[in-house]
Amino acid sequence: MPSKIFADKDFSIYAISDEFRTLVNRYIISTPETRSICNDPGIMGVQYTRMLESACKKVFTHISRLDRVHLKEAETIVFNVLRGGLNFGLREALADAYGWNCHGSSFISAQRARNSKDSEDWHIIESDYKKVYMPKVASIIVGDVVATGTSLQHALKALIQQADQNGCEIKHILFFTVGGKRAEELLHETDRICRERFSCFEGTHLFYVEGRFTVPDLATPLTIKLTGTDLVKLQAEMAPEFVESQYENPLYPLERCTIYDAGSRAFWLPDFIEDVCEYWKQNLELAKNGYSFEYLVKERCPFLDPDRYGNMNFKDLCQQQIKRFKR
Repeated sequence: MPSKIFADKDFSIYAISDEFRTLVNRYIISTPETRSICNDPGIMGVQYTRMLESACKKVFTHISRLDRVHLKEAETIVFNVLRGGLNFGLREALADAYGWNCHGSSFISAQRARNSKDSEDWHIIESDYKKVYMPKVASIIVGDVVATGTSLQHALKALIQQADQNGCEIKHILFFTVGGKRAEELLHETDRICRERFSCFEGTHLFYVEGRFTVPDLATPLTIKLTGTDLVKLQAEMAPEFVESQYENPLYPLERCTIYDAGSRAFWLPDFIEDVCEYWKQNLELAKNGYSFEYLVKERCPFLDPDRYGNMNFKDLCQQQIKRFKR
């Protein structure tokens, strides 16, 4: 279980401490906005990005509780990994939290794709666009959805290279993610490089939104899954508030992914809606073949008690969700 740093009804933050030996400071944050986002794919488009931005603002507002991060407007750069990084609204969140207007923004493209059906066989297919500005001393703020980490690995390498080329010093890295453990593995290596290379470097802070989720592979025991893509609750480490929120709606524990495709969810809804609808059509076929609500809750979220939901008709739930997204 993560250990509580601070918790109230509007914002909670927990520290992760496990067997992974790293100097990266790892946290799980929970807010009403991000619980809604990670539970309900019906929150999409501008509503989705504004809610995620609001949650990030709360992190900046409460960051003084960590007593390790002291950001300065002239030193702070939002490093946008296109297009997933735009989901988090970090430029606006900083402005709203601190009243800033002059902090910078930089951009890099990093589009991944598979070479084959192998869930581990990802590579970057588009990385042509880059517009990176840095002050002489830079606190880097980054957000991205991380499953395999292919895009993040590319972006972090480019960030270090750009700092070297510009003769800049990196002071902090703050990373926000809906993601899995690969995020901290990549940041661990970047943190090591920064400590060796930059004399003013103070540390890396990783903020997981609602949980450190699991990325399924071919061996993961789920009836429906997208390997190397989905972020699932099975064997995840999650905020207690998020776990309890699963009981608010019987659809929540059954969703295939906590975020689905973040790019289309924010910026091209036809693809996103088709993705969610297709998943629930697959579930409807399972229901027709005898699968029960209780069985799939135990499969996807074995830490939950199906009895708390009462008597659920899985087929009706599937039809309800399909109808909702077909509107």
